[in-house]
Amino acid sequence: MKRLAVLLAALVAAGCATIPKEAPPKKGPSYYADDGPPESVPANIDQIPDAVPRDEPYHRLANKPYTVFGRTYVPVVNREPTRERGIASWYGKKFQGQKTASGEPYDMFAMTAAHPTLPIPSYARVTNLKNGKSVIVRVNDRGPFHSGRIIDLSYAAAARIGIAAAGSGPVEIARVFATAAPASPPPAIAAAAAAVVETPMVVEERGLWLQLGAFSSRESAEAFRDKAARELSWNNEPLEVASVDGLFRVRLGPYRNRGEADAISDKVRETLGFAPAVTRR
Repeated sequence: MKRLAVLLAALVAAGCATIPKEAPPKKGPSYYADDGPPESVPANIDQIPDAVPRDEPYHRLANKPYTVFGRTYVPVVNREPTRERGIASWYGKKFQGQKTASGEPYDMFAMTAAHPTLPIPSYARVTNLKNGKSVIVRVNDRGPFHSGRIIDLSYAAAARIGIAAAGSGPVEIARVFATAAPASPPPAIAAAAAAVVETPMVVEERGLWLQLGAFSSRESAEAFRDKAARELSWNNEPLEVASVDGLFRVRLGPYRNRGEADAISDKVRETLGFAPAVTRR
């Protein structure tokens, strides 16, 4: 979709489009410019079931920091319960079939949503604070980027909780998770897996790196890497050990620009108590 293709381009450094401006404030329903409800609404739209939470791996690209309208967003990549309140809006026919930030086509009749920082994919219960109606949606897109709005629902989800006609409404968002935990592997397999610690072999790429430490021995670098990885529980990217200029460097990246690198650097500093060095190799 044109609005979100820009974001996808920012995440994967590909594509070319523009994020449309919001329609000017007016009385009655308000949508994105040139957007609106479908030409025909299915008779059973109120019977479309909630999204069913599943344990899914986080998208490799859609959870990187990104910048829209001069503001940098740092997606959450943990499994902690969260709640927030604000205004929900929805997007419809203008974006039907176009790519979301996850790469999946947008379906206005599926129970999905766009959120600026929740993991992609993840699940949330959205409750209309005016009437108590709620729906569970799968977050697979980024947005909204309009001040004061916290989530963009699919048309079906908005209809279910009673904000489709108005265009927006006050809601509470609460993350939800799969109820059944995956079965544990047999002890022998688990022990064998625990004994293997892979050290990623790094191929140099253009961009900025966040260096957390540099060591003369690989063993020391790996020990530090493992300790830092445990403390950085919000981080969804591997901490790499790279041999550069005779030292074994523990680092994150690469990031395309200073804004992305600084955003992650601030979170690392808050967690570990020191700021990583920004390097180009």
